[in-house]
Amino acid sequence: MRPGNGGVPEPAGGRDVSQAAATNPGAAPDLRAWAELLRLPALFTVPGDALAGAATVSAGLHSRTLLAIGSSLCLYEAGMALNDWADRDEDARDRPHRPLPSGRVRPSSALAAACGLTAAGLALASRAGRPALTVAVPLAATVWAYDLALKHTPAGPVAMAAARGLDLLLGAAASTGRAREAVPSAALLATHTLAVTSVSRRETTGGAPLVPLAALATTGLLTHLLARRPRTDVHAPGTAPHRPPDTPSPGGPTPVRAPSPGARIAPPAVAARPRRPGAHARLAGAHPRAVAAHPRTSGAPRTVPRLPAPASDALRLAFALAYPATAARPYLHAALNPSPPLTQRAVGGGIRATIPLQAALTARAGGTPTALLVAALAPLARRFARKVSVT
Repeated sequence: MRPGNGGVPEPAGGRDVSQAAATNPGAAPDLRAWAELLRLPALFTVPGDALAGAATVSAGLHSRTLLAIGSSLCLYEAGMALNDWADRDEDARDRPHRPLPSGRVRPSSALAAACGLTAAGLALASRAGRPALTVAVPLAATVWAYDLALKHTPAGPVAMAAARGLDLLLGAAASTGRAREAVPSAALLATHTLAVTSVSRRETTGGAPLVPLAALATTGLLTHLLARRPRTDVHAPGTAPHRPPDTPSPGGPTPVRAPSPGARIAPPAVAARPRRPGAHARLAGAHPRAVAAHPRTSGAPRTVPRLPAPASDALRLAFALAYPATAARPYLHAALNPSPPLTQRAVGGGIRATIPLQAALTARAGGTPTALLVAALAPLARRFARKVSVT
């Protein structure tokens, strides 16, 4: 699968421009050629990864989140340029209108762009902090491994899924320094990507109906998980769930050992006389105000409220339904008739469904404004795809 390949038909005149450029290989590459090489319309599926990751850890949109988005965009585009460089011989045979085989962009320029964009992505991640860089390094390694070695192997879909999951974790790590809380959302996004990539492996030949049928079942499962009401609260990292005093532990009540024969039984504790306010501070040699400034931690459970507002709950359901509405029908058509055109449409539907999936994950975490921002990228992606092909 080509990263960002949405199975969208090539714009009218796009092939004519490519063939005209092929007759003059020495012509300087134009902006349109680079837009085709980098598949610019596919970029609209990228910011939602970092935004969903930030929302999952209850982080708003701030400078580190923006750095994570910039890093994701650079690494994604690096994968685009590297993909065409690695497939230049195959494209010369099957897709001569692409920028590299048509001569509009030199292979060395594409490789240099891939290296430069990778370096820029890692630099932006480092500006967002060490946790973000810790995620960005394996993400970049996965992108390069996929394009250069894993694309045509059984591990290819797994590598692509891992890249999408890591991209969401990058947003979480950059925003708060914590990525563990975002693992469930990253797993959902990676599962969707695994299904789309598996279908895309047969988009030029068609074939087995079981793969799009499995993708359809995966979409149904993910929709069910997205439609479920999220937990109302999440315990703060490093704390255990609170239980009332009389509630037994998960392993059962703690056994009480009987005293051994002849053992002395300690007398019952005598209730201590309550101290006057500030007495403890005076005994410790501190001023009462100093104690008030640093209160002791109470036994109350420390939880992070995560109950979505009604608007966020409604948006979550709306996006959860928009996700299968975008992907399910093309998958079904490809399962009934696994021809190359219908398989390509299934791939396009799956990629377009990435945006409502990201929006649903964001709304599920309570980020209503951010979810709307992610959803607004869908019509923009469709509009630009009419001008520049993403295939």
